[in-house]
Amino acid sequence: MTTTAPTPFPLSADEEAVLESVRGLAAGFATTAAERDARAELGRAELEALHAAGADAAVLPERLGGGGIRYQAFGEIVRTIAQADPSIATVWLMHVGAGVGLAQLTAESLGSYYADAYLRGDRFANALSEPTSGNTFLQPQQPAVRAEGGYVLDGAKRFVSGSEIAEHLLVNALVDGAPAFFGVEPDETVSVIPIWDTLGLRATRSQLLSFSNTLLRDDRRARNPQPGDVNAVGVGLPFLSLGVADAALAALSEHAKGRVILGKPLSHQQWVQFEVATLHSELEAVRAYLRYTTWLADEGSPEVIGAISRAKLLANRIAVDVAQLGVRVGGASGFLTSSPIQRHLRDAQAGQLMAYSTEVLSGLIGAEVLGVA
Repeated sequence: MTTTAPTPFPLSADEEAVLESVRGLAAGFATTAAERDARAELGRAELEALHAAGADAAVLPERLGGGGIRYQAFGEIVRTIAQADPSIATVWLMHVGAGVGLAQLTAESLGSYYADAYLRGDRFANALSEPTSGNTFLQPQQPAVRAEGGYVLDGAKRFVSGSEIAEHLLVNALVDGAPAFFGVEPDETVSVIPIWDTLGLRATRSQLLSFSNTLLRDDRRARNPQPGDVNAVGVGLPFLSLGVADAALAALSEHAKGRVILGKPLSHQQWVQFEVATLHSELEAVRAYLRYTTWLADEGSPEVIGAISRAKLLANRIAVDVAQLGVRVGGASGFLTSSPIQRHLRDAQAGQLMAYSTEVLSGLIGAEVLGVA
């Protein structure tokens, strides 16, 4: 449900051109999304198509050789892909976050090494979350021990989206008691534990990785993220849920207009109209707040960190609310595996679990509002 009305956050001609290319690709992604979900199949060809269309390069800052589009445009790209296939959107978002993040965090030490790899089409993945660390993915609990040429890591990282095709990993570990970040090129010491069989976002194939005596090289070490740094993943995750909400509302509307009850389409029933009116209005409000959040990010405002947290909480919840209404409107037929309605519900629920989860965000925001230290 893309608006063409005037907006206080207009995109440049270059940004619109990239977004238009993504829209064309996304239309094709949507036709095969259900098949990929059913098979839990990673959409490598689709990811390569996004790279070929210039979506990857567009996000890389100009100082690193990329197009340097603003977060305003980036959010719309994530939302557009997610409406078509949120699994592809998730893997692409994590690829961008790891690739651009490594290029930025190693620019002073490695120069263009990771930017060049990213621009030529190498695949990147975030390997930060640990089995016992919960949502604290930037605060690793697993130590790396000093060895020749770097540090050795024995441990595991979970929910590594696109790990099976990743040529570079962004990995963190405790070094001398403090978090440290490294670029890692997977070798025989890094293995995939094939346990991925989830309810939602199945085609992300966000596997568990095992690290066995893996060398975290000194010459691949990145600087630690600073308070002023904004990572693409944090900005993009709310738009991922927004795209799911868009898709769920479209599926709900299609079903309501096509299902005839007592001689009239279901869309003519007042309770359906009332429920849709409420959620559509809430969805538009969330969309407006997300645009404001990306504006803060583009302006480099310190308020953006809190805004990102609120944006994810709002987007996660509206996606679930819209998807749940879809199930109610769809009735028994919407509960069939052949219906897109049930897939949108599963994907919406998955968004709530991605760090930071809605429970963690609610606790952080509530404590801040109430002045709880």
